[in-house]
Amino acid sequence: MSGPRPVVISGPSGAGKSTLLKKLLKDYKGVFGFSISHTTRDPRPGEVDGKDYHFTNREAMQEDIDKGEFIETDEFSGNLYGTSKSAVQDVRAKGLICILDVDIAGVRHIKETNLDPIYISIQPPSIEVLEERLRGRATETEEKIQSRLEEARTDMEECNEPGLFDIVIVNDDLDEAYEKLQSVLKEEITKVQEVIKS
Repeated sequence: MSGPRPVVISGPSGAGKSTLLKKLLKDYKGVFGFSISHTTRDPRPGEVDGKDYHFTNREAMQEDIDKGEFIETDEFSGNLYGTSKSAVQDVRAKGLICILDVDIAGVRHIKETNLDPIYISIQPPSIEVLEERLRGRATETEEKIQSRLEEARTDMEECNEPGLFDIVIVNDDLDEAYEKLQSVLKEEITKVQEVIKS
């Protein structure tokens, strides 16, 4: 695969991944791109095929998974989700840094491919702070909060496994976390910006 190295970002819900990514995309316009995931669920109102997701059916997606066309896949609520090699290649072909936002199981799957991304884990300072953030959103049921906290505990333990991530950023202070994120991506960002200039 040609193009800049992709970036795999992982971390529990409420750790601040989306906030950091939004900031990155705003500050570096035309540098990053997201791979569009495939899913077997039906489109929600307003969702566009090829923009929000590549909507497909289980048979077709399973066939492509069996052929090794996917970097990582998962199943939620009876639907398959996944990142295909071609979705990542589409972004890289445009000379952009492809961002893959995956869970820790996804990270392990990607480790088995030849993708060679930069692996970044965004973590909350503590499980208590995370719980506060999740409750502060006021968008989720108690059951959902408990399940997210359970996932987060596992994530926080596993993220320190040697060799799993290139860097673990603890998002205690947003500006500091953002500085660290920029510094680990600096080399790839510079490469893309130089190509844009030329």
